[in-house]
Amino acid sequence: MEYAAFGERTREQLGVLRELLATPGFGQGPATIGAELELFLIDGCGRPLPRNSEVLEALADPRVVLELGRYNLEVNLTPTPLAGEPFARLSGEVQETIAKVDRAVDGVAEGGGALPIGILPTLDAADFTVGAMSDQNRYRAMSRGFRRLRLEPFLVKIEDLELSVEDVILESANTSWQVHVRTPPDRFARLFNAAQLAVGPVLAACGNSPFFLGRRLWEETRIALMEEAADDRDVQRRERRDGRVTFGSDWVREGAYELFERSVRDYDPVVPDLRDDAEPYEVPELRLHQGTIWQWNRPVYDPADGGHLRIEMRALPAGPSCADLAANTAFLLGLTLSQAERDLTGFRFAQAYQNFYRAAMHGLDAKLSWPGSDAGFEAAELVLRLLPEAREGLLAAGVTPSDADRALDVIAQRTRLRRTGSAWQREALERFHGDRERLVRRYRELALSGLPVHLWP
Repeated sequence: MEYAAFGERTREQLGVLRELLATPGFGQGPATIGAELELFLIDGCGRPLPRNSEVLEALADPRVVLELGRYNLEVNLTPTPLAGEPFARLSGEVQETIAKVDRAVDGVAEGGGALPIGILPTLDAADFTVGAMSDQNRYRAMSRGFRRLRLEPFLVKIEDLELSVEDVILESANTSWQVHVRTPPDRFARLFNAAQLAVGPVLAACGNSPFFLGRRLWEETRIALMEEAADDRDVQRRERRDGRVTFGSDWVREGAYELFERSVRDYDPVVPDLRDDAEPYEVPELRLHQGTIWQWNRPVYDPADGGHLRIEMRALPAGPSCADLAANTAFLLGLTLSQAERDLTGFRFAQAYQNFYRAAMHGLDAKLSWPGSDAGFEAAELVLRLLPEAREGLLAAGVTPSDADRALDVIAQRTRLRRTGSAWQREALERFHGDRERLVRRYRELALSGLPVHLWP
């Protein structure tokens, strides 16, 4: 009964959202960016440390919240104007907060610390029990909702890895760097489509998740793992719609509303939390439902301060360092802004779709296509070709040349040297003769230094 009532409210609130988005002047204002950084907590050996509640209590920092796994935390960075020096500010705050969390972890478990990495190499199957889930109502409710849709143990398959799971806890194996950019409704479709196109080559240059359960898999194994771990579909629903974690299946043609409408039409409620104390413009059930559909780029409606739209770009991995995170953000935003200057709906959506998954699998060695060229590109070549366009997009948005150049130069050097986080991890594991714990401890030392990964020894 509560699921039916929740679904009815989401349908009603779609109408409210449509009116809000059509209101003259809605969501106008200067462009701002924000980000969420998910972290692993590790003990002195480099193993996952399931004590996030104690670390959070020791921190007493409102920017830091619990994540799904007891060995995860999330840092919500302070929103900042896109104009000026946003990447220097982001880098500085990331460095400060990671160091703060790291000290708090060490206080809870001596020798432990915080780690920004896509997938922790020392995770084992025993780390994915129901007891590993954070003790919060929202996660328990999400677990119940998924068990309602998954009537039997679910088989996760990535390459030659097969793993039977019964809960959503496997999602905790992935930690991301999620970038938000505010956009007015009339610009949403172009910016969203541009983000869909841009994320492929950007992801190719940002790989940081090559291992899971001791196996070498994709350059960004996190992409495959998240899509498998949160897939609620049975055989019939796989034929009708995308999974709950998805790249999407077509360009946006009208605006943000069509994505919210699609989420209500195509996806069953997971967390049927009914709110009777909210104002109509808050559309709480619709926002909650949208929060359980993890499209790699997804729309966000925020009712704060009169309400506005954001595009949340969810595909980038956490880490390796504050400099890398700022650089990845600059490349993604700059390329998105530059590509939004043209109508992409005349190009084949399949190009963007294929680029995304090829980049996740093969990183800088991926074969990618790009609108305007019949020839394919090696990802490394395409990244270097696109950096000047990304720079133009940032400067047109008011980013200072020095801030843009400092960030994008990290991407250029990383690409020329082919020294992504994934490349460093593979080489380090070989150098340490397969010792995953030693790999993690060395990674932490270098990540805390703030140096970009292409300068790591």
